[in-house]
Amino acid sequence: MTFAEKLTELRRQKGWSQEELGEMLGVTRQTISKWELGSTTPEMEKLAAISEIFGISTDELIRGIAPENPIPQNNAAQFAEKKPHFIKGEYKSAKTFNGIPMVHINLKGRAHGVVAIGLMSSGIISIGLLAIGVVSLGLLSLGVLAIAAFFALGVLSTGAIAAGIFALGGMALGVFAMGGFSFGWLAFGGIAVGKYAVGGLATGTIAFGGAARGIIAVGEEVSGEITIASPISAEAFKSIVNQRLPHTPKFIVELFANLADTM
Repeated sequence: MTFAEKLTELRRQKGWSQEELGEMLGVTRQTISKWELGSTTPEMEKLAAISEIFGISTDELIRGIAPENPIPQNNAAQFAEKKPHFIKGEYKSAKTFNGIPMVHINLKGRAHGVVAIGLMSSGIISIGLLAIGVVSLGLLSLGVLAIAAFFALGVLSTGAIAAGIFALGGMALGVFAMGGFSFGWLAFGGIAVGKYAVGGLATGTIAFGGAARGIIAVGEEVSGEITIASPISAEAFKSIVNQRLPHTPKFIVELFANLADTM
């Protein structure tokens, strides 16, 4: 059996493509093809590497002579385990964490790893069109920290549409929300709706805005139970809030009092 035939046989026994074997050896698929066709032969360094991968001696590889002391067959698995693959747009690192690749890149499909990059990705750090992770970045993102071009959902989220405890976006929904349109317990925006709202158009229990509506409303055009045409001093505002809404959180009172003092 010639070297070309032996190489082809060994590769097929392992179920590897020419691309995969080429990645292990640091050569192109075309080079593997030429070796298997017999049009070229590898240099000694590559022959030694091939021998190690398949767990056979160079004599057996080149001349078909079986050695007296065969190389352990698990060498191939160990070698392949150490060599990362980046084939057809996909890469998985050899190192893992709890069985998950440290890095998984799949430019044509789903990626799952500690660091994941793909069309759909999930991991601690996730980047993709649809990204799910502790830190996620994508067109659509879900995570503790979510950043998206379109929709983001997370504890801290930012995107064209953002939802979370802290949300920043063209349209923001959250406990603390800031955006062109914002809805939240504390909302800041062109149009702001919330328990406490500040905006060009603001609606809330306490509302500040060019046009404001609330139990306590401060602004140029105001409507509600207590209406205040700005400006008003911080101390005067605090007195009104403490009398009418005594259970308002202190930091909210201070925040809005400072706003009142600067309007």
